[in-house]
Amino acid sequence: MIITVPLQIIDLHGDGFHPLVNITIHGKPFTLVLDTGASKTAFDHDIFIQSGDNIAITSSDRLSTGLGTNNMTSSTAIIGGMYIGDLQIPDFEVAVLDLSSINIAYRQLNQPEVLGVLGGDILMKYKAVIDYGKKSIKFRI
Repeated sequence: MIITVPLQIIDLHGDGFHPLVNITIHGKPFTLVLDTGASKTAFDHDIFIQSGDNIAITSSDRLSTGLGTNNMTSSTAIIGGMYIGDLQIPDFEVAVLDLSSINIAYRQLNQPEVLGVLGGDILMKYKAVIDYGKKSIKFRI
């Protein structure tokens, strides 16, 4: 079965483009940046906490790399009840990091705030195919 989900492609004003995908977690809407270079899906700590969900965040001994650093302390959380369009993602682990720099940059470009990034863990598991021309992403289940 193939599930097709629309993407919003935002123009970073001469600095490239970012595809955004809308998700829901426990019925609440959020937006993620589709990031094929991110090995793991990651949520911003502060926005995640403000969402009001009672989800346990566990400290991790691992250091996250990327986003301009190789020593960012990370935590993890198990997410259930997440949907990307009609694709239900069963319980899975996300990294919980300080991703405020993404939203600061987005605010400066008058772009919407994002919860985090949709990474290679989900993209690979569901054999994602990204179509920039059609502004969509397809998942195979």
